[in-house]
Amino acid sequence: MPELPEVEVSRLGIMPYVEGQTVTEITIRQPKLRWPIPETLQQLKGQVIRRVTRRAKYLLLETDVGTAIVHLGMSGSLRVLPTSLAPEKHDHVDVTLSNGRLIRYHDPRRFGAWLWQEGDLPHPVLGKLGPEPLTDAFNSDYLLAKAAGKKMAMKSFIMDNGVVVGVGNIYANESLFCAGIHPKRPAGSLTQTEATALVDEIKTVLAAAITQGGTTLKDFTQVDGKAGYFAQALRVYGKSGEPCPACDTTLERIVIGQRATVFCPQCQPL
Repeated sequence: MPELPEVEVSRLGIMPYVEGQTVTEITIRQPKLRWPIPETLQQLKGQVIRRVTRRAKYLLLETDVGTAIVHLGMSGSLRVLPTSLAPEKHDHVDVTLSNGRLIRYHDPRRFGAWLWQEGDLPHPVLGKLGPEPLTDAFNSDYLLAKAAGKKMAMKSFIMDNGVVVGVGNIYANESLFCAGIHPKRPAGSLTQTEATALVDEIKTVLAAAITQGGTTLKDFTQVDGKAGYFAQALRVYGKSGEPCPACDTTLERIVIGQRATVFCPQCQPL
């Protein structure tokens, strides 16, 4: 599914075409996504989209009266298209803009979401989220304090949105490998030195993925239709049975929290 870098790439892709534009029409062809699309989303019509921001994996279309909250789910994508282009199967939502373009939401599996946040009121889906990983709020002291006394596996710990947002399965695998930390290690065993290394690697891996356009997965392409290509730079994810890129030891695969986990037993000792 799209992870934080893919969502950020989508934000950067639509932003130049959307910010400062007035919404002239909203077309909802399929109101039943992960949650029913609320009728209040129609309040977006007639409003100027002031900013396109992101919180965790949610894209936020901010206006003076409220914010449209978009989640891409497992297979969702956004395109900026001319209004003359006819919709195809699985094109569920169109937001038509005053510049003659529209934002089209495509989602074959319908696990995504379109929600509405009234005014400045907090929306439940945005509550209890940890810090953004690329901000100063996510640092080694913070991570060490959150990990203290916890027995849960390190991989599950850094994938917890209450700890830090946006570290999905792909980037958890990559960050733990680069930091030399076994994914099954209890979170509470993290040392200050390891916390510093892990925070640095999470930031580096995510920033690189954003720069390179997001990881290429079958359900993700950029707004302009070009697939991201960070997958070419992955070191361990999806490479079980292959030699470790650092020491040539055979990479192993285990399952943690029902998610595939690949690691090097030599570089990441338990």
